[in-house]
Amino acid sequence: MIREELVFVATCDISGHVRGKGFPARELPGRLKKGIGWTGSNLMMSPAGPIWDTPFGTAGDLMIVPDPGAEVRVDFGDGSAVEHFFLGDICTTDGKPWECCPRDFLHRAVVALEELGGPRIVAAFEQEFVYTGTDDRPGDAYALGAFRRQGNFGETFIAALRAAGVAPDSFLAEYGSRQFEVTVAPQPALTAADHAVITREMARATAFRLGHRAVFSPKTDPDGVGSGVHIHLSLWDGGGRPATYHAGEMMDLSKPAQHFCAGILHHMPAICAVTAPSPVSYLRLVPNRWAPTVIDIVRQDRGACLRVCPVFAAAGPMEVARQFNIEFRACDGAASPYLALGAIIFAGADGIRRSLPLPGPAAAPQSLPSTLGAALDHLSESEAALRWFGPTHLDAYLRFKRVEAEKGAGLSPAELCAHYAEIY
Repeated sequence: MIREELVFVATCDISGHVRGKGFPARELPGRLKKGIGWTGSNLMMSPAGPIWDTPFGTAGDLMIVPDPGAEVRVDFGDGSAVEHFFLGDICTTDGKPWECCPRDFLHRAVVALEELGGPRIVAAFEQEFVYTGTDDRPGDAYALGAFRRQGNFGETFIAALRAAGVAPDSFLAEYGSRQFEVTVAPQPALTAADHAVITREMARATAFRLGHRAVFSPKTDPDGVGSGVHIHLSLWDGGGRPATYHAGEMMDLSKPAQHFCAGILHHMPAICAVTAPSPVSYLRLVPNRWAPTVIDIVRQDRGACLRVCPVFAAAGPMEVARQFNIEFRACDGAASPYLALGAIIFAGADGIRRSLPLPGPAAAPQSLPSTLGAALDHLSESEAALRWFGPTHLDAYLRFKRVEAEKGAGLSPAELCAHYAEIY
């Protein structure tokens, strides 16, 4: 059968979906400059598809310009079409970044942090998902049996990641029903977010070729555990040296790292609307489900909002410093990695700028918002968030998520879980 390879250029939008357009691969040289046509209201496509509300109307033209450093080309070798796509930036027709581009939002956050004196973020996304191609049996949590019964999925998935330019770190059967987790190597912030998107799409691409699905919804069963996205973060100085660890300081965190974490905690009620951005997200953030419920930082506690991670078998102080990192645990697969990591970095940078202190050991932690609507209220009231997003982008985000919250309000927990399992 005659075939011609196609290329897809995409953004990961407010809904966390990867959307864009395809074209013949032979046109790629020209498309690297002019990209593909886009419009403002395309950003407002809901997780389920329809545009419920938009400030942009039907007017205006934009383009998604592919980043040559974010190209994926994976041939699964089974006769199926090659997975060939680029992640890119939404730009105006003269090539300037559009004010609502999710990828540029993260880029601006990175710049805001670096302007404070040089620190940069290295990050890694640890992502949980449900694989439908295996059965659920009692006692499967972390079990070799569950690992075995996923069949060829894991090996094919890991091979696809490596072929896509992502360095896999671990793949395991997780605690929940048919739940798995994948971790990849840490990278500078923008690359880390690109790799998070690529990781999700390679999981979906692998599952599709095996006749199944990889489901990244925050919750598939109201009575079960959820699937989270845990973002590992460390600070590095301008000379490329680790700058998160300082022995003897509070929790062994350096002063800049303390201020960075304090900024995240301070802004957490608002940024929760970006990192846990769906109605079903808040069915995960409940007690006794291995997910955070309060705004806290705790050493080596998987129920914390910010977890100070352990160091394993370090050969010396420099290795300790290189391994030392913070884990942000109030995020899930409904979030765009660019918006989630960007909001975290903006908040941390504000903590450094203002030299915010970490809460004392006796301080009672504030509860996380319990609904998307409550989180959106905090976001809408945040003067800092208005600066980070800009008025047009923040208005678009709030309008988008307000309607999503309203649409979910009439659904039972079971209906919410079923709905979002179909979407993600």
